[in-house]
Amino acid sequence: MGTDILTVVVLGALLLGLVLLVVGTAGIERRERQRIAARLATIENKLDAVITHLGAVVPEPAYPEVENLLRGDRLIDAVRAYRAETGADLLTAKQAVDAIAARLRA
Repeated sequence: MGTDILTVVVLGALLLGLVLLVVGTAGIERRERQRIAARLATIENKLDAVITHLGAVVPEPAYPEVENLLRGDRLIDAVRAYRAETGADLLTAKQAVDAIAARLRA
């Protein structure tokens, strides 16, 4: 009987430790992603400044599948295709697809 209680207590402590480890790791990963995103934004701003300084013209990337879906009035499918191709989050994909649609209407 005493061994059973000890086993339950040990297993409970191990489970609690595992939960705390997972929760703590998630916070570190989130902070690391935020740090990387901020660093990437800084690099993109510097690159934009260099391109502007040099007077270079960088063509917009083409997304033929997205354009075809937009021509067929399939906005949601176009957003899905854009996300699949670029890995963008939903808001970024929607904004990009809206910009592509506006360009196609012009």
